[in-house]
Amino acid sequence: MKRLLLFALVLSWCSLALPAEESLSAREAAKHVGEHATVCGLVASTHFATRSKGQPTFLNLDEPYPKAVFTVLIWGDDRPRFGEPEVRFRDKRICTTGEIKLYQGVAEIVAREPAQIRMEK
Repeated sequence: MKRLLLFALVLSWCSLALPAEESLSAREAAKHVGEHATVCGLVASTHFATRSKGQPTFLNLDEPYPKAVFTVLIWGDDRPRFGEPEVRFRDKRICTTGEIKLYQGVAEIVAREPAQIRMEK
């Protein structure tokens, strides 16, 4: 019984000692390239590029294309798992989690799994 109590106390202390992952705004993301993070914002524009190589879907947060400050990229091979993300997420506040990369000066996260994107309430 004492071991169980001690284990519970240690587990409780550890969960308090670990900081909760904070989310970044779409504008802040560019300062965190190479990091695994969560980025949140309003989907300001979407585009499913059916005729482009790889058939990417773009979800641009906070600013619409061509002034996008952050993009969630979903490749065509992964798209069936997301349904129609350009419709589902349009005009919604979302958070996406993954490694932040820079492509042509714009921060982005490539979403391969639906669990990487969640809608905020």
